[in-house]
Amino acid sequence: MTRIPHATAPDFAQLAADIKVWGRELGFQQVGISDIDLGAHPQHFADWIADGFHAGMDFLATDYAKRTQPATLIPGTRRVISVRMDYWPADTRPMEILKDGTRAYVSRYALGRDYHRTVRQRLQKFADRIVEAVGPFGYRAFTDSAPVMEKPLAEQAGLGWMGKHTLIINRSAGSYFFLGELFTDLPLPVDAPVTAHCGTCTACIDICPTQAIVAPYQLDSRKCISWLTIEYEGVIPEALRAPIGNRVFGCDDCQLVCPWNRYAKTSPEKDFLPRHALDRASLLDLFRWSEADYLRATEGMALRRARYPVFLRNLAIGLGNAPYDPAIVAALEARLPEAGDVLAEHIRWAMAQQVARAP
Repeated sequence: MTRIPHATAPDFAQLAADIKVWGRELGFQQVGISDIDLGAHPQHFADWIADGFHAGMDFLATDYAKRTQPATLIPGTRRVISVRMDYWPADTRPMEILKDGTRAYVSRYALGRDYHRTVRQRLQKFADRIVEAVGPFGYRAFTDSAPVMEKPLAEQAGLGWMGKHTLIINRSAGSYFFLGELFTDLPLPVDAPVTAHCGTCTACIDICPTQAIVAPYQLDSRKCISWLTIEYEGVIPEALRAPIGNRVFGCDDCQLVCPWNRYAKTSPEKDFLPRHALDRASLLDLFRWSEADYLRATEGMALRRARYPVFLRNLAIGLGNAPYDPAIVAALEARLPEAGDVLAEHIRWAMAQQVARAP
């Protein structure tokens, strides 16, 4: 980011107020501004890495200085404008789907268009609107796309507090929202962080199917269903397969039970509406998809982050946990001859689970 001198210094307090209005007009539910001192968060992050909780995701440990010091990532950064955009789609019946062993559960953030595209494009329009008001200025837009500690930045910008499940919670909107940032050289006044309101509640810790939240604010990614079903491409430990249930891409359990999500708002964004009926698809139907079917159906979606063999592996686990059905056994057997080693391991396990439930 190149700092560009402003011919006439704007009223930065008024500009900050205007920025929040423009952000809401562009579809962000909230805008906050923070400085670039992340306080104790970098040390907490370093401790988390040292404990191995990053599950071998070495990209999280790479460029530590850039991740923990915004001005090192983007020289000239003086403030970070953080935004949140609600994604919760209406009428997707998450609890009903989770209880139906024949259905595939996809994390609700991934049912529609890839949020990276939607949020980034909106951030660019946001920056363009600021340029209209003050002229060229230095900025870079991010949304889960660079070594950025976006949750600590959002917390410091007053968008919410860090919950015990390590997600940001907003008192009037819950936690079903995406985050994005504009790193900027504008010396804007900053917002105050909000106080935390988790209290003694441990609902998110207690509900986690694999007990991945090992302590308040401590997530062991090696046990997290989101990591296992999206990032990890190897053999899932057998002890974790039954707890995964029918979750084939991500997991929402810790959010579904959070009392603050009673205040969550349905997203007005059409981009986040479910595609291809993936909010209620059957495990068996998805398992029968060819790779061409998968690539066609997931084009432009965050769901594409899981490669086709990984998606089949996850579906095989779901089918292994499903009620006995001869059609499931037949579909698993049909996949086995051409399956790679990892997928074959999970297919054999699923077949054994099905046979054990046969009447």
